[in-house]
Amino acid sequence: MTNLIHPSDVLYAGSRPFPRIAACEHFAGSEKLLKKALQIQAELSVNGQSVFDITADCEDGAPAGKEREHAEMIAALLLSADNRFDRVGVRIHDVRHPVWRNELEIIISRAGQRVAYIVLPKPEFADDVLTQITTLDELRNRFGISREIPVHVLIETPGALHEAWEIASLPHVETLDFGLMDFVSAHHGAVPAAAMRSPGQFNHALVARAKCEISSAALGNGIVPSHNVTTEIRDTTVVREDASRARQEFGFLRMWSIHPGQIQPIVESMRPDFAEVSEAAILLIAAQNAAWGPIQHEGKLHDRASYRYYWELLQRAQSTGMEIPVEARQRFFA
Repeated sequence: MTNLIHPSDVLYAGSRPFPRIAACEHFAGSEKLLKKALQIQAELSVNGQSVFDITADCEDGAPAGKEREHAEMIAALLLSADNRFDRVGVRIHDVRHPVWRNELEIIISRAGQRVAYIVLPKPEFADDVLTQITTLDELRNRFGISREIPVHVLIETPGALHEAWEIASLPHVETLDFGLMDFVSAHHGAVPAAAMRSPGQFNHALVARAKCEISSAALGNGIVPSHNVTTEIRDTTVVREDASRARQEFGFLRMWSIHPGQIQPIVESMRPDFAEVSEAAILLIAAQNAAWGPIQHEGKLHDRASYRYYWELLQRAQSTGMEIPVEARQRFFA
């Protein structure tokens, strides 16, 4: 058939499409670990696409006093041939740290065309985030970077949680990420250490409330909620169960990894149900054939509201490396 309209061109009139990003975000700090992560990113790719993002860490990864050199090393990696997919972001220091502007300037001036996103940690208020976003835009303008650079914001303080909806609505924000460890520590001992790991992280009322509010604020503003790390690095069953609970019970669509062995369990746990993927492919093909007007499918009426649901589901399946039916892949992801 000719003149078929792609779903992205018709389903989001008047609103921005939901971000299409990987379901796993792997953190690495040192040059050695970053190069290893880039190697794994290439090995696990499906159909020429990475199934996880890498975040190069200027915050916890940089040796004290050598923050500038660390940022320069990361910028060089972003520009290297090892960065095959341009899916490497950078976490800079928080707005109260004296080096964050220098870090951001190094990354944007040298690798602004290739950095996937910037991660902003430890804001207390929405204004903290806005300060760093404003500086990011000033640097983009100064260095002639016309592309939008997405921003990922860590919610790890009670103040940031209180203003999560406002933060989620700020320009360029693509994800809200839950920083569990710092969030628990910020409660002055009122939340026990057991809430930093499973099952406490899902059962303690204050932590579970934070997860719900972050997920709700993100999804309510059309951006991605990203779940905190699992500290268990040997038992992949724990990682898999944590990712599954985050996805199924709290609506998170992305999760952090801090060890290479966590990547695959997270990706697999974040995948949609295979039967739903097959149904989505069939329904979207029929909808596209009908120029996205209402259709009947298996005795039920569908229109653009349900088309958006199934299109986002199909995109999530594709970003997690699931097998997409051939015709749907050719029509929508060629």
